[in-house]
Amino acid sequence: MAFCMFHYMIFPLNRGFQIVALLCGGWLVDGSWAADEKPEEKPELPEPPRGIVYFYADDLGYGDVGCYGAKLIPTPNVDRLAEQGLRFTNAHSTTSVCTPSRYAVMTGEYPWRRKGVHILPGDAPLVVPTAKERMSLPAMLKQAGYKTCAIGKWHLGLGNGKIDWNGEIRPGPREVGFDESFIMAATADRVPCVYIRNGRVDQLDPADPLEVSYGKAFPDEPTGRDNPELLRVLPLNDQHRDTVWNGISRIGFMRGGKAALWKDCDMADVMTREAVNFIERAKDEPFFLYFATNDIHTPRDPHQRFLGKSGCGIRGDATVQMDDCLGRIIEVLKKTNRLDSTLIIFSSDNGPVVIDGYADGSDKALNGHKPAGPWKGGKYTLDEGGTRVPFIVWWPGKVKPGTSEALVCQMDLAASLAALTRQQYPAQAFPDSQNVLPALLGLSQKGRDYLVEQATSNQQLALVSTTHKYIPAQSLRPKIRQRHPQGMLYDLKKDPGETHNVASEQPLVAEQMRKQLQEIRQKP
Repeated sequence: MAFCMFHYMIFPLNRGFQIVALLCGGWLVDGSWAADEKPEEKPELPEPPRGIVYFYADDLGYGDVGCYGAKLIPTPNVDRLAEQGLRFTNAHSTTSVCTPSRYAVMTGEYPWRRKGVHILPGDAPLVVPTAKERMSLPAMLKQAGYKTCAIGKWHLGLGNGKIDWNGEIRPGPREVGFDESFIMAATADRVPCVYIRNGRVDQLDPADPLEVSYGKAFPDEPTGRDNPELLRVLPLNDQHRDTVWNGISRIGFMRGGKAALWKDCDMADVMTREAVNFIERAKDEPFFLYFATNDIHTPRDPHQRFLGKSGCGIRGDATVQMDDCLGRIIEVLKKTNRLDSTLIIFSSDNGPVVIDGYADGSDKALNGHKPAGPWKGGKYTLDEGGTRVPFIVWWPGKVKPGTSEALVCQMDLAASLAALTRQQYPAQAFPDSQNVLPALLGLSQKGRDYLVEQATSNQQLALVSTTHKYIPAQSLRPKIRQRHPQGMLYDLKKDPGETHNVASEQPLVAEQMRKQLQEIRQKP
């Protein structure tokens, strides 16, 4: 590739320095090592992997797998990944709900910076900038020569407005940077209940067009409100009492498209088969697979071969099924002689939720299991259990096995993988992503210094450091705010359950973190 005149400037960051190059009037960021050490002490950058798999579970908590403390849920494949790879104990999603976390992975940007990034309905427009607007993670890896593929849960919106479900659906994963895709539009509890392959509803019969509405119900189509006798799992709120399909009422209404509708208990098998096929087709090409499972999101309906395989009821059984999907992806990598040359990253989009929209008995079947492990809270909350998630990096001979306490975020994958694959990217891309590659490879115990955590709205933010967590007063509920006008400060090393507010005992730390959060929020 031919380059014209470069001008370099060096800017201080909180972890060292980042080189920025001005190329023909456009800024580029050099994906190089973050400066933890002196230049002469930097370890040699390994050759880029031939394959990259990002395995993204849904609603899987910190304590839901064996290597993070689960005793009643067998997860041998995840555990083997942790045993042979690097297990992180202070890794986070940006947000305690799904769409914003996924947005951050794709863009390297805090989701609260962009209007409209929240839990989306199934007919929402695309919220991720297209590759023409701004570089994304898959677009950057595509630039690096990887064949890119998204499989499973998308939930980042599709189209520019009203979607024609019977034609080509654009923009979508292709415009973001994926060469191939086989996705759900949103979640399993939202319509439409179909797979979308490369921008078109898969297996759709043109004679039976698909219609979707998040407003009015379709006449003569059953709903959970009017036809409870059709349900095999009861919804717990009015939101989940819309269209009934496969004995489950969903959020939103749909009719038609019968040949294209999924069967819930087969979803994990279908998605994994697509992943296996993609890896087999890739042959010797470098590839990036974004594999986002439905498990263990509600409605939980694992295949019958997994029923009773855990000691925690259907939620635990769905976790066993998720682990099986990982095992089959590892098996095809081994079969195609690509296992040793593939980087696998395993994580979850947010913390755990036990009962969420349906009465599936998961709360009564916990048997002492703690989905968030030692951490307080889970999905939807600003507590540590909302964003502190399992995070494992595995790459034989390249990632030093063990356990890391480095503070890292899924949002950092963009800058870190750019460094690993020697890619430069425009300065406006990945604005909040940090290059923590030395930590990901196990060569350094230092990651970020700070991370902003988010609950369900752009106003519910907290700042976490390697030792403390600060929640400003405006992020607290009114009654709690009255009792703690200075905000909440927790020493996470001593108090992982966030039970004792030490803001009055450590006022300088609280004030420093308050200012730091304010500065990050004001960053353009």
